Amino acid sequence: MKTIDEVQESFLSMPFFSHIGFEIIHFREGDVLLKLSIQDELLNANGTLHGGVHATMLDLILGMVLRSKTKTRCVTQSLYLNYLAPSSVGDIFASGVILQQGYKTATLEGQLVDEKGNLLVKGIGVFKIIRD
Repeated sequence: MKTIDEVQESFLSMPFFSHIGFEIIHFREGDVLLKLSIQDELLNANGTLHGGVHATMLDLILGMVLRSKTKTRCVTQSLYLNYLAPSSVGDIFASGVILQQGYKTATLEGQLVDEKGNLLVKGIGVFKIIRD
């Protein structure tokens, strides 16, 4: 089993994490806050943040919250999102909570909000917990 610092470092050292521009605001057991400053290269043809970036951020925060609690690897089994509002400038923040956790699977709920607290995306993910 890893420490909370080792789990956090596993995300920080992931090339994709830094490529998109994610920033960890805090990383505590069961409580993670993730930030993304919207950049032009992340916008879609409508001039708003691409839905795939929203999905990536939600998937990532849910995995981070689960791993901060279990200290072991996990993989996404399913991810359901509701896109509620667009965003095109500023910062967005992701958070999540564990709704149910068993030995092999967990269900989590997450949300993305803008810097004014407006709800942008809400979603639920089911994750397989990988026990070494």
